[in-house]
Amino acid sequence: MTSVRLIGVPTDYGASRRGVDMGPSAVRYAGLAATLADLGIDARDAGDLAVPKTERTDPGRPDAKYLPAIESVCTRLADDVSDAIADGETPLVLGGDHSIAIGTLAGTARDADVGVLWFDAHGDFNTPATTPSGNVHGMSLSAALGRGEFASLPWAQAPGLDAEQVALVGLRDLDTEERAAIRESDVTAFTMSDIDERGITPVVDDALDTIRGTDGVHVSLDLDWLDPTEAPGVGTPVRGGVTYREAHAALERVATAGEVRSLELVEVNPILDDHNGTAALAVDLAASALGKRIL
Repeated sequence: MTSVRLIGVPTDYGASRRGVDMGPSAVRYAGLAATLADLGIDARDAGDLAVPKTERTDPGRPDAKYLPAIESVCTRLADDVSDAIADGETPLVLGGDHSIAIGTLAGTARDADVGVLWFDAHGDFNTPATTPSGNVHGMSLSAALGRGEFASLPWAQAPGLDAEQVALVGLRDLDTEERAAIRESDVTAFTMSDIDERGITPVVDDALDTIRGTDGVHVSLDLDWLDPTEAPGVGTPVRGGVTYREAHAALERVATAGEVRSLELVEVNPILDDHNGTAALAVDLAASALGKRIL
């Protein structure tokens, strides 16, 4: 029986819009525990990390807002993720904004070589030197890879992660300098144009081939990867994303590969949602990633 540890991280430090800190509660309310139980998964809910409210926290520097607070959260999250894996459980991290991926990646890659599937409309490949907003959720992958200023911040780096082991899938909204950085890096990037031309299944198969040979795969699923008509409850919606069935097909393919080491669901914003539909979609997609099938 698969064992899963649920870890909630109710943060919005890395985002520009409030509300995403309620994402863990929204996903739980959408029936996550019951859905996992129906799959025969033994799920233990470890609760939420204690996170001070954003309005009581100094944002600090404008090019990396709330970075000390993000460090505190991600350092604790890394320990929790690492402990779950050591106990034979698959960490399922519920965000929160995408800056929490810094902690998830640091934990899952602490004592292993890990591949990463990054399902997102955005590259999250900025650094404090290139960011147009100062929002750290747009820097999380750079941080884990130790790019730019993050090279001098050991807490942010995922020790068992190399750029060659990262595949981004479904990109469609990149900043100018971020686009150049991705092209010059060793990560593998698939845009929505690739999915349009080739279909979701071949693209995901190629992404999985890129990161094979590791000790397991971390799946980072930003709900803004989907088209806003499917997932309206996100902070940074971008038109032209994947459909409901494309998303399920992708995560079913990931589950078939049988290499999921850790999983995170981020950027669910119930304030912007319609009847908690985006949170319910997050639950369904997590189920597909963990083995649910139609028949």
